[in-house]
Amino acid sequence: MSRNNNKQPVGFATHITAGGMAGACEALVCQPLDTIKVRMQLSKSGRAPGTKARGFIATGIFIVKRETPLALYKGLGAVLSGIVPKMAIRFASFETYKGWLADKETGKTSVGNIFIAGLGAGTSEAVAVVTPMEVVKIRLQAQQHSLADPMEAPRYRNAGHAVYTIVREEGIATLYRGVSLTALRQATNQGANFTAYQEIKKVAHKFQPELTDLPSYQHMIIGLISGAMGPFSNAPIDTIKTRLQRATAIPGQSAFQRIAAIGADMWKTEGVRSFYKGITPRVLRVAPGQAIVFAVYERVRGMIESVQPRIQEDDGYSE
Repeated sequence: MSRNNNKQPVGFATHITAGGMAGACEALVCQPLDTIKVRMQLSKSGRAPGTKARGFIATGIFIVKRETPLALYKGLGAVLSGIVPKMAIRFASFETYKGWLADKETGKTSVGNIFIAGLGAGTSEAVAVVTPMEVVKIRLQAQQHSLADPMEAPRYRNAGHAVYTIVREEGIATLYRGVSLTALRQATNQGANFTAYQEIKKVAHKFQPELTDLPSYQHMIIGLISGAMGPFSNAPIDTIKTRLQRATAIPGQSAFQRIAAIGADMWKTEGVRSFYKGITPRVLRVAPGQAIVFAVYERVRGMIESVQPRIQEDDGYSE
């Protein structure tokens, strides 16, 4: 994603290093917001006539009072264990698909093809890593036990124990429950994310032609804007997916039937607003998360590129 092609092509090891460090920073900073989002999506509060669903701040306060502040980091182990391959696959597959879709003569990729490459990257990471990681994460986050009370034993002790228990009791296929919705969510997320990021980055370069690389604070601002687009476009998908991955499978019921049943029940008992439960913490988690990811990724990638031998100068623009 650099402006000049005067460095050697970035290898897969660079994507693993830069993407993994970016993802780890994002997880450590934003995990509390994700836990609040999941609890809001799973909550049945507000169903009774005349009552309101518990909001973002109220949900966070409830978790802290009931379960201690550390409860906001439930599921962090599952996230960290999957974040390195997730980010490696995201950036490596995006660059690969983008290269395949580039014009053979100019080497440049159109806006439409950048969006398609983003869709492919999101689908790839969803199938390979995100779905099983989120099933485990959501199971851990859904446990409302107090971390201050050693007598209140949770069903899942940690990410490894959760994987073992889920596979033993429900089968390995359970780790891929909701894969279609997860793939759809990640595809639309990354399609919008990469397209917006690269197009806004082009504009920033045009207004600052003297800069070879944008400063980190600009990468953060651009990432913040691009990261906010996905959640607003696919919030209902994410809410249904969360409930699907939390629930126990009903024998004889297909994945489509489960999705339809969850959606119909939400519409009937909670109304259309239930599909957007958790949208505030999700935007507050995803948008700053993408700001961190792109800023760290670009900085680490730039550091790795700076120690590589330069090759023939090229005035082309790789965006």
